Amino acid sequence: MKSCRLCPRNCGVPRESAGSGVCRSGERMRIARAALHFWEEPPISGARGSGAVFFTGCPLGCVFCQNGQISRGPVSGREVTPQELSGIFFDLIGQGAHNINLVTPTHFVPQVRQALQVKKLPVPVVYNTSGYEKVETLRSLEGLVDIYLPDYKYDGPDLAKQLSHAEDYPQAARAAIREMVRQVGPPVYGEDGLMKRGVLIRHLILPGHTRNSIACLGRIREEFPGIPVSLMAQYTPCGDLSPFPELQRAITRREQEKVEDALFALGLEGFTQERAARGKQFIPDWNL
Repeated sequence: MKSCRLCPRNCGVPRESAGSGVCRSGERMRIARAALHFWEEPPISGARGSGAVFFTGCPLGCVFCQNGQISRGPVSGREVTPQELSGIFFDLIGQGAHNINLVTPTHFVPQVRQALQVKKLPVPVVYNTSGYEKVETLRSLEGLVDIYLPDYKYDGPDLAKQLSHAEDYPQAARAAIREMVRQVGPPVYGEDGLMKRGVLIRHLILPGHTRNSIACLGRIREEFPGIPVSLMAQYTPCGDLSPFPELQRAITRREQEKVEDALFALGLEGFTQERAARGKQFIPDWNL
């Protein structure tokens, strides 16, 4: 990978060694954790858990990221080849995973694609992303991903620039979600209630920014009819937030209710999360 243009940043930097580009990633995949994960939406986690593989690095770099230790911190994690990653997938399936959940895989898509082609998986593949994706990169995964789980974080460029240094986030994310919907459509559930295929859009409520949340919900209803929303209340202050005083607290009950009321008024289907799901105890141990 001599000149990387996998994400909307279009850095064009060499990826021979780790530490380059916005994602700080080299050509070799690095993962920080691979384990059964029980904190996703019910049709993803089910009773036995989702087989979550957390990749180190991130193309977006939100200032409030609760996984900042692996997304923005010093290069960490374990290097794996596509063949080794395929083996990890099957280890998780052997532990009972309902699916294989690729968490922030954007910057390693070519290697992940190779891993998915080593041996066909008997469970759905979940692509779990910030939503900051290039359509061309997503198209390279067509037929390999069953479930797309994108965020839609911001509906305006100003807040996207302020909190994620990506003023093009709204249009990039909407284009990406359109491609995801084209590939796999709305959710399809099995008799067990688990999601087998389709798109589910996540939105994290940020303290002090309920107008953004309501705008995001309105946009989803307008542009992606029939696609459900997972409204998350788990925001936990992490990292250096001194320039952002409004982000130095959890959301209030009133903020959550205001956004939930908008969700219901818009007639959107999906999931809401209790504020009890917030806290650093829900941040996984990065054990690789």
